[in-house]
Amino acid sequence: MNIRVSDVSTETVGRIDVAHVSILLGEGAEAFEAVRDLDFTVEPRQFVCILGPSGCGKSTLLGALAGHLPVTQGRFLVDGRPILGPSPDRGIVFQQHTLFPWKRARDNVAFGPKMRGMGKAERRHAADALLKLVGLSGFERFYPSQLSGGMQQRVEIARVLINEPRVLLMDEPFGALDAQTRSMMQEVLLDIWAKIPPQRSL
Repeated sequence: MNIRVSDVSTETVGRIDVAHVSILLGEGAEAFEAVRDLDFTVEPRQFVCILGPSGCGKSTLLGALAGHLPVTQGRFLVDGRPILGPSPDRGIVFQQHTLFPWKRARDNVAFGPKMRGMGKAERRHAADALLKLVGLSGFERFYPSQLSGGMQQRVEIARVLINEPRVLLMDEPFGALDAQTRSMMQEVLLDIWAKIPPQRSL
């Protein structure tokens, strides 16, 4: 597994410390070590790419960073705080979108703020702003089935960003797209990264 890192900033929000982390999956005789003694730091505003062959532990690492998997030893810290479970502070985008098919794009994006009790007008305004950020102005009332694969992933990214996460985790978010759309979405992602508040890591 290789970890490639972009330039850093001096901001203090969004720092990830991975200290001698190992992750064991399975139980008993079926157990195996998916991640062994991994140790690195991600500074705020770094854009990090994890490279490696299938089965080397990339998704396991992201799942643990998201709080969905426990570590066997070592620790994860985000801004000095241990990861104890899932949190909106660590948004994750998967290869396949997880949008609600019965909700329009605006309502999918606004779902998190709705669960936190934000008023209808405020959350819809925030959702529209995020849809504009990802290049989907005019598609607020479209259902996921009416959108292309790339557009669905843009809605997914907007739905994560509306929670203002300190860290955005992405597990091959464009892997299911065709080559041309995947290349376009990579450019879109870099554009979004340049526009989001300067204290986030990706």
